[in-house]
Amino acid sequence: MMTSDSNPFAASGGQMSASVSYGNAPQPGNGAASGNGLIKETTTAAFSADVIAESRNQPVLVDFWAPWCGPCKQLTPVLEKVVTEARGSVKLVKMNIDDHPAIAGQLGIQSIPAVIAFVNGQPVDGFMGALPESKVKEFIARIAGPGDGKDAAIEEALAAAAELVDHADFDQAAQLYSAVLQEAPDNVVAIAGLANCLFETGETEKARQVLDQVPEAKKNDTAVRAVEAKMALAEQVAKLGDPTALEARLAKDPNDHQARFDLAMIHNARGNRTEAADALLAIMKADRSWNDDGARKQLLQFFEAWGPTDPATLTARRKLSSLLFS
Repeated sequence: MMTSDSNPFAASGGQMSASVSYGNAPQPGNGAASGNGLIKETTTAAFSADVIAESRNQPVLVDFWAPWCGPCKQLTPVLEKVVTEARGSVKLVKMNIDDHPAIAGQLGIQSIPAVIAFVNGQPVDGFMGALPESKVKEFIARIAGPGDGKDAAIEEALAAAAELVDHADFDQAAQLYSAVLQEAPDNVVAIAGLANCLFETGETEKARQVLDQVPEAKKNDTAVRAVEAKMALAEQVAKLGDPTALEARLAKDPNDHQARFDLAMIHNARGNRTEAADALLAIMKADRSWNDDGARKQLLQFFEAWGPTDPATLTARRKLSSLLFS
Protein backbone atom coordinates (compact mmCIF):
# COMPACT_ATOMS: atom_id res chain seq x y z
CA MET A 1 0.00 0.00 0.00
CA MET A 2 1.19 3.51 -0.74
CA THR A 3 2.03 5.51 2.38
CA SER A 4 1.08 9.14 2.91
CA ASP A 5 4.68 10.14 2.20
CA SER A 6 4.63 8.51 -1.23
CA ASN A 7 1.04 9.36 -2.14
CA PRO A 8 1.08 11.05 -5.57
CA PHE A 9 -1.99 13.09 -4.67
CA ALA A 10 0.06 15.13 -2.23
CA ALA A 11 1.66 17.02 -5.09
CA SER A 12 -1.65 18.31 -6.36
CA GLY A 13 -3.41 18.69 -3.02
CA GLY A 14 -5.92 15.96 -3.85
CA GLN A 15 -7.94 14.42 -1.03
CA MET A 16 -8.69 10.73 -0.55
CA SER A 17 -12.34 11.49 0.07
CA ALA A 18 -15.13 9.20 -1.05
CA SER A 19 -16.32 10.02 -4.57
CA VAL A 20 -18.12 6.88 -5.64
CA SER A 21 -21.76 6.42 -6.42
CA TYR A 22 -23.39 3.02 -5.97
CA GLY A 23 -26.04 1.69 -8.25
CA ASN A 24 -26.35 0.27 -11.72
CA ALA A 25 -24.80 3.07 -13.75
CA PRO A 26 -23.59 1.89 -17.15
CA GLN A 27 -19.92 1.39 -17.90
CA PRO A 28 -18.33 4.79 -18.65
CA GLY A 29 -17.21 4.28 -22.23
CA ASN A 30 -14.32 1.99 -21.43
CA GLY A 31 -14.06 0.00 -24.62
CA ALA A 32 -11.18 -1.23 -26.71
CA ALA A 33 -8.11 0.86 -27.35
CA SER A 34 -8.85 3.97 -29.36
CA GLY A 35 -7.85 4.16 -33.00
CA ASN A 36 -5.27 6.90 -32.38
CA GLY A 37 -3.38 4.72 -29.88
CA LEU A 38 -3.59 7.31 -27.11
CA ILE A 39 -6.28 5.58 -25.05
CA LYS A 40 -6.49 1.94 -24.00
CA GLU A 41 -7.56 -0.41 -21.24
CA THR A 42 -5.05 -2.42 -19.26
CA THR A 43 -4.86 -5.40 -16.94
CA THR A 44 -2.74 -6.29 -13.96
CA ALA A 45 -0.47 -8.38 -16.19
CA ALA A 46 -0.13 -5.65 -18.82
CA PHE A 47 0.28 -2.74 -16.39
CA SER A 48 4.07 -2.84 -16.46
CA ALA A 49 4.23 -2.54 -20.25
CA ASP A 50 1.25 -0.22 -20.74
CA VAL A 51 2.09 2.20 -17.94
CA ILE A 52 5.56 1.78 -16.40
CA ALA A 53 7.46 1.21 -19.65
CA GLU A 54 5.33 3.53 -21.78
CA SER A 55 5.68 6.39 -19.29
CA ARG A 56 9.37 6.52 -20.16
CA ASN A 57 8.31 7.82 -23.60
CA GLN A 58 5.62 10.30 -22.48
CA PRO A 59 3.46 10.77 -19.37
CA VAL A 60 0.73 8.16 -18.88
CA LEU A 61 -2.47 8.86 -16.97
CA VAL A 62 -4.09 5.86 -15.29
CA ASP A 63 -7.84 6.15 -14.79
CA PHE A 64 -9.00 3.80 -12.02
CA TRP A 65 -12.73 3.18 -12.41
CA ALA A 66 -15.50 0.65 -11.87
CA PRO A 67 -18.80 -0.03 -13.67
CA TRP A 68 -20.86 0.99 -10.63
CA CYS A 69 -19.13 4.37 -10.21
CA GLY A 70 -21.31 7.31 -11.27
CA PRO A 71 -18.56 9.99 -11.14
CA CYS A 72 -16.40 7.66 -13.28
CA LYS A 73 -19.03 7.86 -15.97
CA GLN A 74 -18.79 11.66 -15.83
CA LEU A 75 -14.99 11.85 -15.79
CA THR A 76 -14.00 9.28 -18.42
CA PRO A 77 -15.41 11.11 -21.48
CA VAL A 78 -13.75 14.33 -20.30
CA LEU A 79 -10.41 12.55 -19.86
CA GLU A 80 -10.65 10.96 -23.29
CA LYS A 81 -11.51 14.28 -24.95
CA VAL A 82 -8.69 16.23 -23.32
CA VAL A 83 -6.10 13.48 -23.89
CA THR A 84 -7.07 13.28 -27.57
CA GLU A 85 -6.79 17.06 -27.94
CA ALA A 86 -3.32 16.92 -26.32
CA ARG A 87 -2.15 15.14 -29.50
CA GLY A 88 0.23 12.63 -27.97
CA SER A 89 1.75 14.67 -25.16
CA VAL A 90 0.14 12.18 -22.75
CA LYS A 91 -1.56 8.79 -22.99
CA LEU A 92 -4.55 7.48 -21.06
CA VAL A 93 -4.73 3.95 -19.67
CA LYS A 94 -7.96 2.81 -17.99
CA MET A 95 -8.11 0.12 -15.31
CA ASN A 96 -11.31 -1.51 -14.00
CA ILE A 97 -10.59 -2.05 -10.31
CA ASP A 98 -13.35 -4.66 -10.01
CA ASP A 99 -11.54 -6.89 -12.47
CA HIS A 100 -8.03 -5.80 -11.53
CA PRO A 101 -7.86 -4.59 -7.91
CA ALA A 102 -4.19 -5.34 -7.18
CA ILE A 103 -2.58 -2.21 -8.66
CA ALA A 104 -5.10 0.12 -7.03
CA GLY A 105 -4.45 -1.57 -3.73
CA GLN A 106 -0.69 -1.20 -4.08
CA LEU A 107 -1.10 2.50 -4.84
CA GLY A 108 -3.41 3.08 -1.90
CA ILE A 109 -6.44 4.00 -3.99
CA GLN A 110 -9.35 4.22 -1.53
CA SER A 111 -12.00 5.85 -3.69
CA ILE A 112 -12.73 6.39 -7.35
CA PRO A 113 -12.55 7.88 -9.86
CA ALA A 114 -8.85 8.28 -9.27
CA VAL A 115 -6.30 9.40 -11.85
CA ILE A 116 -2.58 8.95 -11.31
CA ALA A 117 0.07 10.32 -13.68
CA PHE A 118 3.20 8.24 -14.30
CA VAL A 119 6.41 9.75 -15.65
CA ASN A 120 9.62 7.77 -16.17
CA GLY A 121 8.09 4.76 -14.50
CA GLN A 122 7.03 6.54 -11.32
CA PRO A 123 3.71 8.05 -10.05
CA VAL A 124 4.24 11.80 -9.85
CA ASP A 125 0.82 13.40 -9.44
CA GLY A 126 -2.90 12.65 -9.40
CA PHE A 127 -6.40 13.74 -8.49
CA MET A 128 -9.64 12.31 -7.16
CA GLY A 129 -13.20 12.79 -8.30
CA ALA A 130 -14.89 13.98 -11.47
CA LEU A 131 -13.10 17.27 -12.20
CA PRO A 132 -14.49 19.68 -14.80
CA GLU A 133 -12.81 19.82 -18.20
CA SER A 134 -10.92 23.01 -17.42
CA LYS A 135 -9.28 21.43 -14.37
CA VAL A 136 -8.41 18.26 -16.31
CA LYS A 137 -6.74 20.43 -18.96
CA GLU A 138 -4.73 22.24 -16.28
CA PHE A 139 -3.65 18.93 -14.81
CA ILE A 140 -2.53 17.52 -18.16
CA ALA A 141 -0.74 20.75 -19.08
CA ARG A 142 1.17 20.55 -15.79
CA ILE A 143 2.09 16.90 -16.35
CA ALA A 144 3.04 17.32 -20.02
CA GLY A 145 5.23 20.31 -19.19
CA PRO A 146 6.27 23.21 -21.41
CA GLY A 147 7.36 20.91 -24.22
CA ASP A 148 3.75 20.47 -25.34
CA GLY A 149 3.47 24.09 -26.41
CA LYS A 150 6.84 23.94 -28.10
CA ASP A 151 5.88 20.83 -30.02
CA ALA A 152 2.65 22.43 -31.17
CA ALA A 153 4.54 25.51 -32.36
CA ILE A 154 6.96 23.32 -34.33
CA GLU A 155 4.08 21.46 -35.97
CA GLU A 156 2.47 24.74 -36.97
CA ALA A 157 5.75 26.07 -38.39
CA LEU A 158 6.31 22.90 -40.43
CA ALA A 159 2.78 23.07 -41.81
CA ALA A 160 3.24 26.71 -42.77
CA ALA A 161 6.59 25.95 -44.42
CA ALA A 162 5.05 23.12 -46.44
CA GLU A 163 2.34 25.47 -47.68
CA LEU A 164 4.97 28.01 -48.76
CA VAL A 165 6.80 25.27 -50.67
CA ASP A 166 3.56 24.39 -52.44
CA HIS A 167 3.45 27.99 -53.65
CA ALA A 168 7.15 27.92 -54.64
CA ASP A 169 8.07 30.47 -51.96
CA PHE A 170 11.27 28.66 -51.09
CA ASP A 171 13.04 31.58 -49.40
CA GLN A 172 10.30 32.10 -46.80
CA ALA A 173 9.92 28.35 -46.30
CA ALA A 174 13.67 28.03 -45.71
CA GLN A 175 13.46 30.64 -42.96
CA LEU A 176 10.74 28.67 -41.19
CA TYR A 177 12.63 25.39 -41.49
CA SER A 178 15.75 27.09 -40.11
CA ALA A 179 13.77 28.42 -37.16
CA VAL A 180 12.49 24.94 -36.39
CA LEU A 181 16.02 23.53 -36.50
CA GLN A 182 17.14 26.11 -33.94
CA GLU A 183 14.65 24.57 -31.50
CA ALA A 184 14.89 20.94 -32.69
CA PRO A 185 18.19 20.34 -34.51
CA ASP A 186 17.38 16.68 -35.27
CA ASN A 187 13.92 17.30 -36.73
CA VAL A 188 14.22 15.30 -39.94
CA VAL A 189 11.23 16.98 -41.63
CA ALA A 190 12.83 20.39 -41.15
CA ILE A 191 16.23 19.14 -42.30
CA ALA A 192 14.80 17.66 -45.48
CA GLY A 193 12.59 20.71 -46.04
CA LEU A 194 15.50 23.15 -45.71
CA ALA A 195 17.69 21.06 -48.02
CA ASN A 196 14.91 21.00 -50.60
CA CYS A 197 14.47 24.78 -50.44
CA LEU A 198 18.19 25.38 -50.83
CA PHE A 199 18.33 23.03 -53.79
CA GLU A 200 15.34 24.71 -55.45
CA THR A 201 17.03 28.10 -55.14
CA GLY A 202 20.25 26.82 -56.73
CA GLU A 203 22.31 26.34 -53.55
CA THR A 204 23.02 22.67 -54.17
CA GLU A 205 26.20 22.47 -52.10
CA LYS A 206 24.49 24.00 -49.07
CA ALA A 207 21.65 21.54 -49.55
CA ARG A 208 24.14 18.66 -49.37
CA GLN A 209 25.65 20.12 -46.19
CA VAL A 210 22.21 20.27 -44.59
CA LEU A 211 21.50 16.65 -45.52
CA ASP A 212 24.75 15.68 -43.82
CA GLN A 213 23.08 16.73 -40.54
CA VAL A 214 20.49 13.93 -40.79
CA PRO A 215 20.99 11.51 -37.85
CA GLU A 216 22.24 8.10 -38.95
CA ALA A 217 19.07 6.39 -37.74
CA LYS A 218 16.91 8.66 -39.93
CA LYS A 219 18.84 8.61 -43.21
CA ASN A 220 16.19 6.38 -44.78
CA ASP A 221 13.37 8.76 -43.89
CA THR A 222 11.00 9.27 -46.82
CA ALA A 223 11.43 13.06 -46.87
CA VAL A 224 15.21 12.76 -46.90
CA ARG A 225 15.21 10.14 -49.65
CA ALA A 226 12.89 12.28 -51.76
CA VAL A 227 15.28 15.25 -51.66
CA GLU A 228 18.25 13.01 -52.41
CA ALA A 229 16.41 11.49 -55.37
CA LYS A 230 15.54 14.94 -56.73
CA MET A 231 19.16 16.01 -56.51
CA ALA A 232 20.37 12.80 -58.14
CA LEU A 233 17.95 13.25 -61.03
CA ALA A 234 19.15 16.80 -61.54
CA GLU A 235 22.73 15.58 -61.73
CA GLN A 236 21.68 12.93 -64.22
CA VAL A 237 19.93 15.51 -66.40
CA ALA A 238 22.97 17.79 -66.26
CA LYS A 239 25.11 14.98 -67.65
CA LEU A 240 22.65 14.35 -70.48
CA GLY A 241 23.14 17.78 -71.97
CA ASP A 242 20.98 20.64 -73.18
CA PRO A 243 17.45 19.54 -74.15
CA THR A 244 17.30 22.27 -76.79
CA ALA A 245 20.41 20.88 -78.45
CA LEU A 246 18.97 17.35 -78.28
CA GLU A 247 15.75 18.51 -79.95
CA ALA A 248 17.83 20.19 -82.67
CA ARG A 249 19.63 16.90 -83.28
CA LEU A 250 16.29 15.13 -83.66
CA ALA A 251 14.99 17.75 -86.06
CA LYS A 252 18.03 17.15 -88.22
CA ASP A 253 17.94 13.36 -87.86
CA PRO A 254 14.73 11.71 -86.59
CA ASN A 255 16.67 8.44 -86.28
CA ASP A 256 19.06 9.86 -83.68
CA HIS A 257 17.73 7.45 -81.07
CA GLN A 258 20.33 8.39 -78.47
CA ALA A 259 19.16 12.01 -78.56
CA ARG A 260 15.53 10.86 -78.18
CA PHE A 261 16.51 8.51 -75.33
CA ASP A 262 18.33 11.31 -73.51
CA LEU A 263 15.30 13.57 -73.97
CA ALA A 264 13.12 10.84 -72.43
CA MET A 265 15.36 10.81 -69.37
CA ILE A 266 15.16 14.60 -69.10
CA HIS A 267 11.38 14.55 -69.45
CA ASN A 268 11.15 12.00 -66.62
CA ALA A 269 13.45 14.00 -64.35
CA ARG A 270 11.23 17.04 -64.90
CA GLY A 271 8.09 15.08 -64.09
CA ASN A 272 6.84 14.96 -67.69
CA ARG A 273 6.06 11.26 -67.60
CA THR A 274 3.83 11.05 -70.66
CA GLU A 275 6.47 12.76 -72.83
CA ALA A 276 9.17 10.47 -71.42
CA ALA A 277 7.16 7.33 -72.24
CA ASP A 278 6.22 8.56 -75.72
CA ALA A 279 9.87 9.22 -76.58
CA LEU A 280 10.88 5.68 -75.63
CA LEU A 281 7.90 4.20 -77.46
CA ALA A 282 8.94 6.16 -80.57
CA ILE A 283 12.39 4.57 -80.42
CA MET A 284 10.83 1.10 -80.11
CA LYS A 285 8.55 1.73 -83.05
CA ALA A 286 11.46 2.86 -85.22
CA ASP A 287 14.02 0.27 -84.11
CA ARG A 288 13.14 -2.31 -81.50
CA SER A 289 16.71 -3.69 -81.42
CA TRP A 290 18.37 -0.33 -80.73
CA ASN A 291 20.86 -0.52 -77.85
CA ASP A 292 19.87 -4.12 -77.08
CA ASP A 293 16.19 -3.22 -76.62
CA GLY A 294 17.28 -0.41 -74.31
CA ALA A 295 14.19 1.75 -74.85
CA ARG A 296 11.80 -0.95 -73.67
CA LYS A 297 14.00 -1.81 -70.69
CA GLN A 298 14.13 1.84 -69.63
CA LEU A 299 10.37 2.17 -70.03
CA LEU A 300 9.84 -0.79 -67.70
CA GLN A 301 12.09 0.90 -65.15
CA PHE A 302 9.92 4.01 -65.43
CA PHE A 303 6.82 1.88 -64.77
CA GLU A 304 8.42 0.49 -61.62
CA ALA A 305 9.41 3.94 -60.37
CA TRP A 306 6.06 5.55 -61.19
CA GLY A 307 4.00 2.72 -59.71
CA PRO A 308 1.48 0.40 -61.38
CA THR A 309 -1.52 2.68 -60.82
CA ASP A 310 0.03 5.94 -62.01
CA PRO A 311 -1.96 7.34 -64.97
CA ALA A 312 1.23 7.66 -67.03
CA THR A 313 2.05 4.00 -66.36
CA LEU A 314 -1.43 2.83 -67.33
CA THR A 315 -1.48 4.87 -70.56
CA ALA A 316 2.05 3.93 -71.62
CA ARG A 317 1.48 0.27 -70.81
CA ARG A 318 -1.52 0.22 -73.15
CA LYS A 319 0.54 1.84 -75.90
CA LEU A 320 3.34 -0.65 -75.29
CA SER A 321 0.95 -3.58 -75.58
CA SER A 322 -0.44 -2.24 -78.86
CA LEU A 323 3.08 -1.81 -80.20
CA LEU A 324 4.26 -5.26 -79.16
CA PHE A 325 1.22 -7.26 -80.15
CA SER A 326 -0.22 -5.40 -83.13
